[in-house]
Amino acid sequence: MNKDIDTQNMFGSIWNFPDNIIEAMKIGSSIVLQNNFSKVEKVIVAGMGGSAIGGDVTGALIENELDIPFIVIRGYQLPNWVDDRTLVICSSYSGDTEETLSAFDDAQSKNALICSITTGGALVDKCLLSGRDVIIIPDGLQPRAALAFSFVPMRYLLGKVGKISLESISWLRKAAQLLKDVREGYSIDDPSNPTWSLAQKIKCCLPIIYTGSERLNPVAIRLKGQLCENGKMLAYNNSLPEMNHNEIEGWENNKELFEQFYIIWLKDIDDHGRIKLRQKATQEILKESESECQFWIDLISQIIQTGASAWVGLAVQGNEATLNRMLRLPPVRSIFLRTALLHLEHVDREGRAKDASAIDVFHKVFDVG
Repeated sequence: MNKDIDTQNMFGSIWNFPDNIIEAMKIGSSIVLQNNFSKVEKVIVAGMGGSAIGGDVTGALIENELDIPFIVIRGYQLPNWVDDRTLVICSSYSGDTEETLSAFDDAQSKNALICSITTGGALVDKCLLSGRDVIIIPDGLQPRAALAFSFVPMRYLLGKVGKISLESISWLRKAAQLLKDVREGYSIDDPSNPTWSLAQKIKCCLPIIYTGSERLNPVAIRLKGQLCENGKMLAYNNSLPEMNHNEIEGWENNKELFEQFYIIWLKDIDDHGRIKLRQKATQEILKESESECQFWIDLISQIIQTGASAWVGLAVQGNEATLNRMLRLPPVRSIFLRTALLHLEHVDREGRAKDASAIDVFHKVFDVG
C-alpha cells in the first residue's frame, strides 16, 4: 500500500484484524472483575463512533442469547430508568471521549454498575478513583480500527457476569482463521484480485445501504462509517420495515439524481418471512423508479465480519459483470476497502454454490458436515 496515500496504515489495521480478534480473546478470557455484577438486569453500552459500534456488533451477535435489555447510547446522558441493577459499559478507545466521560458520571449518579473498556485516559482515572472495573486494551490504533478490542472483550464481560455462555464465543477463532485464509488474495494490487479489479472500474457515488433486519444494522452502520471516515465520502443507511413506512415515498421524485445513487442490500437467510417479501417488493418499486443500480449481498447470520473496512459475505447474488455495473465504491487506494467476498465464480445468480468451494467455507466456519 502506498504510504503517501495510506498515511495512517489502515491497510495494516485491516490485515491485522484477525490477529486482533485472537489477541482480544486472550484479553477477554483473562478478565477478573473486582465488583459484584450478579444482580444485573439490563445493559447499556455508552460510547461514540468506533467504540460504540462494538456495542452494536455485540448486541447483534447475542440477540438470541441475551434475555435482558441491551442498548447502545451515543450521547452525554443515560435514560432515567438506569439504576443499581443496570450494567453500564463505558467504551472509549482513547479514554478521553467527552460524551462517554459524561455518561460515566451520569451512571455513577444513578448508582449503576460500571465497567469500562479503554486504553487509558481520563476514563481509567475515573474508574480507579471510584473503584470501578476497567478492561485495558492495546493502544496505538485508530479507534475505528480497534473493533476487535471493542466487541470481543465485551462479549467476554457479559459471559463473566453470567448473562451469556462463554462457550458461545469459540466460533470467533474460526472466523479469525477464515479472515487469515482470504486476506492475502484480497490484498494483491492486480486484476487477479476481484476486489481490486472491481475498484479500478467503478466511480465514486452516494452509496445507500439497506438492511432487511435490525441484526444487520451494525454491518450497515459500520460500512457507512468506514466509507465516510476512510473514503471521505458520504454514505447513508436504513432498514426494513421502517424504510417502507416513509423513505420509500422519497423515491417518487428527483429521478435525475438517481444515477448518482447506488443501493447495497444486506440480507440474512434468517430474515423474517415478511421482511423477505418486503425486500422483493421494495426492489421492484425502486426498479420502477428507474433506480437500476441495486446490489445484493447475502450474509449468513452470525458472520458479521466487520473489520476496519472489511466484511465477509458468504454468498454473493450476481456475477462480476453485474457487480461492475451495480456496485460503485471508490477505488481501493482511496478508501482501503478490502471486501472479503467469496469467489464469485462459485455462486450463481440465485445465490447457490456452483461447486464445493462455498460450501467448504461454510463448513469451515460452522464446523458442520
